[in-house]
Amino acid sequence: MAEAADFQGTPSPARRWLRRTGALLAGAPLLAGLMQLPAAAPAQAAGSDAVSVALDSLSPSAPGDGDTLTVSGTVTNNGKQAVTGAHVDLRMGSLLSTRSEIDTAARHSDDLQSSLGTEVGGKYTEDFDSLSPGVAERFSISVPVDKLGLGQDGVYQFGVSLSGKTSAQQWDQVLSIQRTFLPWQSSEADTKTKTTYLWPLISTVHVTAKTGAGELQTPVFENDDLAKEISSGGRLSQMLALGKDLDVTWVIDPDLLASVDAMTRNYRIQSTGTTTTAGTHQAVAKQFLADLQDAVADKEVVALPFADPDLASLAHNGTTVTGSLSHLKDATDVAATTVKTVLHVTPSTDFAWPVDGAVDPSIIKVATSAGADKVIARSDSLQETGGLTYTPSAARPVGGGTTAVVADARMSTAFQGDLTDADSATLAVQQFLAQSLALNTQTSKQRSIVVAPQRMPSASQAQAMATAITALQSSNWSQSQDLAAAAKAKPDPGATTKIPSSSAYPSSLRKRELPRTAFEQIARTQDKLDNFQVILTDQSRVVTPFGRAINREMSTSWRGRGSEADTFRTSVESWLDDLIGQVKLIDKSETKLSGRSATIPVTVQNNLVQGVDHLVLRLTSTMPTRLEIGGKPYYEQPVEVSGGHSQSVKFSTSANANGRVEVTAQLYTEDGQEYGAPVRFDVKVTEVTPTVMLVIGGGVLLLVLAGFRMYTQRKRAAARRAEEDDGPDEAGEDTPDATGTPESPGAAEASPDPEAKNSDDADGPGNPAAQGDRLQQESVARSRADGPEQPSDPTPDTALESADPSETGERVDR
Repeated sequence: MAEAADFQGTPSPARRWLRRTGALLAGAPLLAGLMQLPAAAPAQAAGSDAVSVALDSLSPSAPGDGDTLTVSGTVTNNGKQAVTGAHVDLRMGSLLSTRSEIDTAARHSDDLQSSLGTEVGGKYTEDFDSLSPGVAERFSISVPVDKLGLGQDGVYQFGVSLSGKTSAQQWDQVLSIQRTFLPWQSSEADTKTKTTYLWPLISTVHVTAKTGAGELQTPVFENDDLAKEISSGGRLSQMLALGKDLDVTWVIDPDLLASVDAMTRNYRIQSTGTTTTAGTHQAVAKQFLADLQDAVADKEVVALPFADPDLASLAHNGTTVTGSLSHLKDATDVAATTVKTVLHVTPSTDFAWPVDGAVDPSIIKVATSAGADKVIARSDSLQETGGLTYTPSAARPVGGGTTAVVADARMSTAFQGDLTDADSATLAVQQFLAQSLALNTQTSKQRSIVVAPQRMPSASQAQAMATAITALQSSNWSQSQDLAAAAKAKPDPGATTKIPSSSAYPSSLRKRELPRTAFEQIARTQDKLDNFQVILTDQSRVVTPFGRAINREMSTSWRGRGSEADTFRTSVESWLDDLIGQVKLIDKSETKLSGRSATIPVTVQNNLVQGVDHLVLRLTSTMPTRLEIGGKPYYEQPVEVSGGHSQSVKFSTSANANGRVEVTAQLYTEDGQEYGAPVRFDVKVTEVTPTVMLVIGGGVLLLVLAGFRMYTQRKRAAARRAEEDDGPDEAGEDTPDATGTPESPGAAEASPDPEAKNSDDADGPGNPAAQGDRLQQESVARSRADGPEQPSDPTPDTALESADPSETGERVDR
């Protein structure tokens, strides 16, 4: 009864104490567990930061049946506590059935909260007694593939974990993990994917528009960076060394070939200001080209337009600027010739490659405007909208006879990150291979897939790419194919062929485009070049280097380098302006015209190496009523000047009144375009007055009168002589001739008439006094006609030069 009462009623103090104590003891384990949970979670969350696992190599990348997989890497203790009982384990994860699952797994490759997979265990582990803070330890584990428990073909998650204890957590736990992918195709696939991998050999702009003045036109480089790229260990040198052993399609910028080819001869490097230094890497350039010729001898080569013009920038910002599209045509035309000349192979010029394969209608239109009928796009731009459950073949007809060759975005971007660490490179390779195998298992249809990587891979990226391609070429699910074959492959009927709108073009790419002002400056430079070349006797010396420089101004390599692109364009235009300025008019001072007419010389100077012609020099009077040139307000004369010489062109002028007249000299090309700056000078007309004109008129009148007087005197004298010579004397005898000799022997026998004889001797030869008077008169007349001091002399057009010092100004030829 008492027990019943105690149980049913209010408990006694002793019983309450026992109950509380029992409850406390019973809850102690649960409390301890609850206290441990918050502590354990942060330890794991921090574990990946405190301790890291780097997977430096996995060989073979795509193992086959009977292979042994070797996994190597590094574990590093980044924390402040030592790790004891540390061991590295291999872990097999689940089979990934889709490409999206591979993407998700790659984003969480070191997440401790995700599934860790199953330990391979056994002897396939590596132990470390202790990992001290800041210490890195290498590991390498080899395991036969048949010990991994692989099942059906496909892509498996594969991890390397580090477990151990710390002073704060005295139990064994996974402190860090690094996951990757293990593609498993145990035997030859029934259907293999045809894979095309583009191997780009592209660089930035290196050559300026400047050339030396000699016959060889020594090129001038902006810097010596290209020599570093093609030297042993350089980026391009490694691209060449790696690519020669791969089954790839070479995509080459002809500008790179032209630049390296220029380095095989004398070349200069731009130094400070206008000075240059001699380039010294001729041997390196020759070796690079020789190796490249061997590498591409039996390979497919695609030539981009010269200097790899930015098609998207041209489409979005350049088409409204006159002449911009013509540069793309020029760049395309010269591409094949350059590649064939340097590499001795005939390239394909049918392909256009916009930046990152991003397209819209305007880009497609521009890309095909220069003759290309195939555009290399990318699947993240031309996205699938037809609900296909697999990745379709690359070729897509997009209308107008154009084929879009759509590269796979996942595989094309697999090597864009920082791959300088072996760990990141290994993960990139494994993810690339995983995507390739997953793509192949999507369907039993054989497809043609294109991989278009970044345009200018770094050396480390190129090495990772080569590792992946080598593994892919020896895999059981892929076979190599040329780009031309991929473009001709039968398209999937359900694949998207609609080009995305302009609004879908990525804003991140649009921000890095060349602006409209760049194309306006290019057009201005081209106009100057067009006007300049028509006067040259050897146009190729200028048109070729500047034409290629204008192509380089549109290069894709300027993306994200706006200030450098500005500087390059300005330097090209400035150098052209300097050359144009070498043909010019020499300035003239004030010219004095001392008379009614004179000749004014204007000098054209040519400091170019080559001669110039097809120029016209026009001299124009601003006041033709006062001063005429060639009888007109202006007069033109053709100009031809040898290289390094000057030529004076003379213009006849006539003045109608005194005063100062401004005259303009201007050069023109034969098609009427102004050339260079005009030269203006004053012509001061003096001594053209009514008094001067009266003096001139009087002098003319005196000259006429003197001539008339001489004429009458000579006529009168001739009449008298005729009268005397022809009339007979009284005896009937003939008179003597002018020499006084009788005309017949009988004349001496006649009786002379004394009067008649006196009359005959008055002026004849028989009278010396009369003959002397006549000779004196003729002498005086001749003296008046020819003597410089006679008042009847005509007044000259221009005044005689004075012996006094000349006034300021330029005298002209009279």
